[in-house]
Amino acid sequence: MPVDIGLLEILMEANMTNSCKYTLHLANRKYLLEDVSIINSPTPVNSPTTRGGVYFSDKFAYKLKGKADNLSIIPLLSKKMLGPNTEFGKIKITAEVKNNHSRRDFVIYTNLTNSVQRSSNIELNMIIVKLEDH
Repeated sequence: MPVDIGLLEILMEANMTNSCKYTLHLANRKYLLEDVSIINSPTPVNSPTTRGGVYFSDKFAYKLKGKADNLSIIPLLSKKMLGPNTEFGKIKITAEVKNNHSRRDFVIYTNLTNSVQRSSNIELNMIIVKLEDH
């Protein structure tokens, strides 16, 4: 199911004006996600394909990158990572967008492609697979 481009454009525009608050949901807990960027970029495939029989990859994907300061999420990510692991799961992220005294909520479902752990945070790189307006 392709991502609704209209909703994504609204979210990307709000993200550029820093009017978004992102929350990562893992194991019935909530974690603040900061320094979020959303871009459309190429993937390492030449044509749309099912990769490893596990997940579908198109030639381009909308990618979401963000940082979490709470390193306690690291053990929770092991079954979320794409790759040879076939037991991965979607990661739920909620976005609260505020503009002109109104609020709009989005639910973003992603697949985790990789993470970079630092001493004070973990950077998550994800592909957006579903976006809902709530």
